[in-house]
Amino acid sequence: MQKARQGERAFEKMEKISAELFVVTYGSLVMQLLEDSEGKVEEVNNELYSIGYKIGVRLIDEYLAKSQTQCRTFRDTAEAIAKVGFKMFLGVTADVRNWAEDGSSYSLIIDDNPLTMFADLPDNLNNLWYSNSLCGVIAGALEMVLWKCKVQFHKDQLRGHDCTEIRVSLVEQLKEEFQQEDD
Repeated sequence: MQKARQGERAFEKMEKISAELFVVTYGSLVMQLLEDSEGKVEEVNNELYSIGYKIGVRLIDEYLAKSQTQCRTFRDTAEAIAKVGFKMFLGVTADVRNWAEDGSSYSLIIDDNPLTMFADLPDNLNNLWYSNSLCGVIAGALEMVLWKCKVQFHKDQLRGHDCTEIRVSLVEQLKEEFQQEDD
């Protein structure tokens, strides 16, 4: 419950934009990528992930500055992403479920993915992970705080599933490296 309150406080501090404008702009980006790739869905999936990764690498600084959350464990980090990060940047929260027995992976469950507000997938794009940028954002942000993770969609409401499920699997905990400057 504490992370949810932190998420609400962080959300209040964020500059707001029109959700509809954001969603329509995102949809236009996806359509342009599809056009540029001549309909090669896997290429678009990879490009969306890459775009998201680059955003995540930069977004983590704003998250840390405004959320004032501390994450000492992988489990803390999962709750912070679900309750604080998603709330800050998308205005929704996610649930953390399906932990692996060894604690190395979990699922983020989103009941209402705001990126898909006006989206429908035609049959010829059934392999498109429309919101794949979210996976990239999570992976990029986590890597900046020394958690190298594999992040991928497991379920998507646009594909007829009951929820959107993103699977986050820890690959390795990175070590902070300091470079000494030569005098």
